[in-house]
Order: sequence, then structure tokens, then C-alpha cells
Amino acid sequence: MMNLITPKGLNSGDKVATISLSWGGAGDLPHRYAIGKERLKEIFKLDVVETRHALKPADWIYKHPQARAEDLMEAFADPSIKAIISNIGGDDSVRILKYVDIAVIKNNPKIFLGFSDSTITHFLCLKAGLGSFYGTSVLTGFAENVAMFPYQIDDINSTLFSSGVIGEILPNTAGWTTEHLDWFDVSLQHTRRKLTPATGWRFVRGNTIARGRLIGGCMEVMEMLKGTAYWPTLDTWKEGILFFETSEDKPRPELVRYWLRNYAMMGILQQASGIIFGRPYDNCYAAEYETELLKVLDEEGLDELPVITQMDFGHTAPSFTLPYGRLAEINSPDKTFSILESGVI
Repeated sequence: MMNLITPKGLNSGDKVATISLSWGGAGDLPHRYAIGKERLKEIFKLDVVETRHALKPADWIYKHPQARAEDLMEAFADPSIKAIISNIGGDDSVRILKYVDIAVIKNNPKIFLGFSDSTITHFLCLKAGLGSFYGTSVLTGFAENVAMFPYQIDDINSTLFSSGVIGEILPNTAGWTTEHLDWFDVSLQHTRRKLTPATGWRFVRGNTIARGRLIGGCMEVMEMLKGTAYWPTLDTWKEGILFFETSEDKPRPELVRYWLRNYAMMGILQQASGIIFGRPYDNCYAAEYETELLKVLDEEGLDELPVITQMDFGHTAPSFTLPYGRLAEINSPDKTFSILESGVI
């Protein structure tokens, strides 16, 4: 894998910009956005500003992909902004690709944080040679009902504010949630979401210690990117630890099988050092996705490749952050997962 630029870490008082690159939920949900913004200010002591169009109504955001791209370029080009944080995902940030300038990202490296449809922007950063961060967004983790999860706060501090090695990532033991409480019902913001007891991660395959650099994203969004100029070359995947997760759309298990077979036909699975899979939304199809993954690996003779499933990243809460390009380790005998480098400098 290419040697990605490691961005500078955050400090109290730093200015960060929020951005709407896909669904314009921040504009349609001002009460929830305000809570997420306040948490960034109060808990992390950050100076929070919005990109030019971040709070436009969702319909306006949808109709103006060029404006979304301009927001991204302006945020990267502004030296006073130390990090860019996605407000929320969606399903059409792929439409910004024709309006972006990779050189702007390359010449102005900084933190970019988001997940789900933000996978598109992560691969833009990857193309520019910048390590970005697959993690929570303003309207999800930062604006969590009632209060942020301590697991989430600790993750942000260790990943984005510390230049030390991130180290072993521990499973969330306090319970996880994907309970849907209508964000448009303001009264529900003060209702805690119900937690499902944590059962730990599943180390389903492998008996060795595998190391590799992190690369991956939301599977449905990666399907949108395949075949474009921003899809990484085969050598970019070499000896990677692939991370995959699925969205609240809950794709059928056979679709995951088809997608994984495509990765095999491209030679990507054969390049991997290991695979980690995020907990699906509502844990729906968790067992079926695992079965499909192992089926495809068996088809390719990769029956010893280390695999962990139902991990605390992606469309589950709370979640930990995955820094692209950082060296990670799956220790199958000890059943641990670690990030062996710092996310920031």
C-alpha cells in the first residue's frame, strides 16, 4: 500500500468544519445538529464552523453536488481549519467526483472524519495520498440521544487528539444500539436508546498473527465507486487488512456474496492479510454475512485468512474509528485487534 500522509492531530481550541457531502440532514434537523455541534465544543473544546452550504435544506443539497464539492475543496484549502467532519452520510456523494481537485487535498492534508457514504471522500483522500478516518459523524455519534457514549469519547480522544500509538482496540462491553428513534421528533432527543447486551467480537477464522494496512468502507458505497478513476489500483490493496460494513439498508446476504466474489475476481481478496467486518445494522444478517464471507474465502482457497466479525464500527453505536493506511494487527490466538501506529502526528 502507498505510504499515506499522516495528518496533524487536534488540540483544544482548533477550528473544525462540518460538511454535508450527501444527505442534507443537518439543514433539515437543526435541533440535532446543534446538539452535535455543542458536544464538539464542550467535550472536545473545538471551535466549530460550518462549510458554506452545510446547513442548506436537504433538497437543495441534493440538487447541488457541485456546491458540496466546492465546500470540500474550500475546507481543505483553508489553513485555519484543522479537521473536516461529515454531518451525516446518504447515498449520492459519488456525484461530487466530477467537481473535485485531488491536488487540493494532497497539498492541504488534514483530518477528514465520517462513515457510510463518506466512503467516497475517504477514497478521494486515499487517491490524494492522505490517511483519513472512518468513524462517526455529527448527527450520529456526536449528537447521540441524551449523551455521547464514553466508548465513543475515548475513541475520538485516542485517535484524533493523541499522537501516541493507538494500540489494542477493546470491544465495547456496555452494550450496543441501532434503535431507530425519529430524529424529526424533537422530544425523542431526550430518550436514551435501548442497549443490546454486548457479546464480544467473533474471531471466526485464523490461527496466526496477521498485520496489514487498513483499507475498506461501506460495501454498498464501494460498489458505486468501482470502475471510476478513484478506485485504487491492485497494489494499493497489497497486504491490507480489509474492513467492510453494511448500511441501514440491510443488503441481502447474496448481494454481499456477489460483491465479495467481485473482490476475488479483481485479485483483492488474495492480496489481503486479514478481514474485519462491522456489526450490521440491527445485527440483521450477521450470521448470514459471516457465512457468505467464509464461503467466498473457501472458494478462493483462502481458508486460513484471519477474519473477525460483528465488530464495533460502521452502522452501530458506539463505534471505534479506523484510520486508513495505518498498520493494524489481528492476533487470532489471543483474540485481539490492534492499531500499531498513531492516527495523527
